[in-house]
Amino acid sequence: MRELVRRLDGTSSVLASAIHGYGNEPLARRPGPTDWSPTEIICHLRDVDELFQIRFHTILALDDPRILVLGADPEDLASWGIGGRVHHPLDPSVWAEDRQYRRSDPGEALTAFRRRRNEIVALLSGLAAGQWERGGIHLRRGRLTLGQWVESLAAHDDNHVDQLRRALEGRP
Repeated sequence: MRELVRRLDGTSSVLASAIHGYGNEPLARRPGPTDWSPTEIICHLRDVDELFQIRFHTILALDDPRILVLGADPEDLASWGIGGRVHHPLDPSVWAEDRQYRRSDPGEALTAFRRRRNEIVALLSGLAAGQWERGGIHLRRGRLTLGQWVESLAAHDDNHVDQLRRALEGRP
């Protein structure tokens, strides 16, 4: 698990290196009309860290809690009061609009991401071996250990770092 935590710890430096030397305008440029700009990607990563930090604390505090996820079945969402006129609270498109990703300063977004990520790394670095086996119920995939949730955050990082690099090259 230490290697996984190191991976998470390195993401902010990878992002900083990737955008180094770019001004706000090129970082705000979208490679296509519906594709996210590098700034929007950094904002998304920042906000996903907020979500995962809450998930991690919930898994540590409660025994096998159900964890709200995007893409859950309508029946599962109904038990959370989500459906009908209620937007899914984890919809990244809604976050991007409501949190005004396009108007954000990339440096400030990266600083906020780094701060949150440092908190996550500190939390995970302080866990005892048995705590990694605590679980949370993913509404589509079933019970996942804390370690598996952390793996999914690392994979999410990898996906969006690749997306950010493509966006910097003007590719979707």
